[in-house]
Amino acid sequence: METRRIPLLAQSLGTERAIVSFHYGPQDSGRKAYLQSSLHADELPGMLVNHVLKQRLAQLEAEGKLRAEIVLVPVANPIGLNQHVQGSHTGRFEQLTGENFNRSYPDLAALIVEGLAEVLTQDPLHNQCVIRERVKQALATLQPGTELEAMRLALLSLSVDADLVLDLHCDWEAVFHLYTADPLWETLKPLAQLLGAHASLLATVSGDSFCFDEANSQIWWQLRGRFPDYPIPNGSVAATLELRGQSEVSWANAEHDADALLGYLAHQGYVDLPPPALPPLLHDATPLSGTESLQAPHSGVVVYRAEPGAWLRPGDPVVDVVDPLSDRVTTLHASIEGVLYARHFLRFATCGASLARIAGSTPIRSGNLLSQ
Repeated sequence: METRRIPLLAQSLGTERAIVSFHYGPQDSGRKAYLQSSLHADELPGMLVNHVLKQRLAQLEAEGKLRAEIVLVPVANPIGLNQHVQGSHTGRFEQLTGENFNRSYPDLAALIVEGLAEVLTQDPLHNQCVIRERVKQALATLQPGTELEAMRLALLSLSVDADLVLDLHCDWEAVFHLYTADPLWETLKPLAQLLGAHASLLATVSGDSFCFDEANSQIWWQLRGRFPDYPIPNGSVAATLELRGQSEVSWANAEHDADALLGYLAHQGYVDLPPPALPPLLHDATPLSGTESLQAPHSGVVVYRAEPGAWLRPGDPVVDVVDPLSDRVTTLHASIEGVLYARHFLRFATCGASLARIAGSTPIRSGNLLSQ
């Protein structure tokens, strides 16, 4: 195992943080998997999963059972880990700028499109190598102006040449679910089966600001669209994995998820282990545009009437919002059929607050499909 450290641009005098990565397996195998956790720094289940994976991979490496390079970044956001306000951890947005740590990654296709046609051929493997090399060169020329920009570039520099990119997150209160792109679903379906995903949410383009996994994956079909005469593969199979809710940090969950991830790596040939049997998929994949978000029509106390994982039908009650001053009680109902995969952990709502999300099979939304 090799440990690497990428220093970040210091935001203030006397401070310096770094991205620390752990590299297992042969680095000349031609294949690479990348797993990071806690990019939203207050989402900690994935950090514990990566801790367990470190121990498992060290043992597998000692036994000579790693067929590819596997890179772990357990602490993907040292900036957000240090953001505490009077005892409350605020790890989703950078306090200095208000920017979401998992948005605004560079459009990699735009960085390399000029002159690319001159070096593409009819060999998809050649094209994949050329594109990856050009992206790495382009990233190396970018000069970050802030610590946050330096962190984004450091994470991408570790992931852009990976065949598999998994970004471990969690939700408020939730069952396991994942986000990925339509072109990648068949490759990632076994992972959803092994992890017990209640919802698999698909979108080729989810919004107007690149998330980390989308920055790695979208470049490939963007370039296919620009250069249709050349075979360009899906050079990065990337997904965001939502490991249940924020408070569900336990050894049992971490061991289960680490086993599932290793099982998937075995299925994909990254590790020399017997591939586990695939359980049935709990629910079919659905379009991200089919998700219904229930929002508070007024402020009040939040009382949920449905648990995460519940299968809902139109008209089923989901949540009450109670105003104790006027005694107004508003019940929000599902308008679609699907699984309630996430709900807010706060029990007080401001007007317009997002309270719960239901995965439906029919598109009902367009535009920016992700929460901020």
